[in-house]
Amino acid sequence: MVLSFVAGIVNVAGFLSIKQLTTNVTGHFALFINDVADLEFWKGTIYFLYILSFLVGSFLSGFLIEKFRGEGKLNIFVIPIIIESLILLSVALLGNIVGIQYPDLIACLLLLAMGMQNSYVTKISNAVVRTTHLTGLFTDLGIDLSQLLFPKLYPDKATLRSTIKLRSSIILFFFFGGLAGGFLYSKLDLKLNTLILGAVILLTSLFYDEIRYRFIKAKRRSSTKRRTGNQSV
Repeated sequence: MVLSFVAGIVNVAGFLSIKQLTTNVTGHFALFINDVADLEFWKGTIYFLYILSFLVGSFLSGFLIEKFRGEGKLNIFVIPIIIESLILLSVALLGNIVGIQYPDLIACLLLLAMGMQNSYVTKISNAVVRTTHLTGLFTDLGIDLSQLLFPKLYPDKATLRSTIKLRSSIILFFFFGGLAGGFLYSKLDLKLNTLILGAVILLTSLFYDEIRYRFIKAKRRSSTKRRTGNQSV
């Protein structure tokens, strides 16, 4: 839900600043094919670069996750999240220094960041959810809702309702992120500095996750020691 909120911020801030979608490549792929069909290959190059940026981000995130998993690192998602945060901060800094003089570069950087996020969210959820776009989420939610009408075929209502709740929450937080992004960008006139909020949320959630993990680990150790002590007595 946190990552979906960040994607909502990036989606709106990116569109308001450069009038391009920066969290998915479906529309860009259609425009790329259209230019190729019209034999305007050079014009379609920029859309190809958009698609490639998302792909590279996804590849880089997947590569880092597998590398750290092989080395037995504790939290294999740390580096991809930090890189995504740095990209968002870099785009905000670029907007402050040169404004919107390089919209294509901004689009490529944001698509790179969202490709990374989409990749590690897929890993985190075991391919259950995505957070950078809603097409798949609405599709899966529709399927889950239809399964509620067939209790004999899908008797595990608790799991099904839990999945529906998760998908609905992710969609809702994407919406809230978009509202927050639009408000900060337009009403408070933060422009691309809006992306700083997304980076801060990512880093904060990362540290929260690490602290929570250590707390749970310490609690389990304490519980194990007490059980061992009682058995010894």
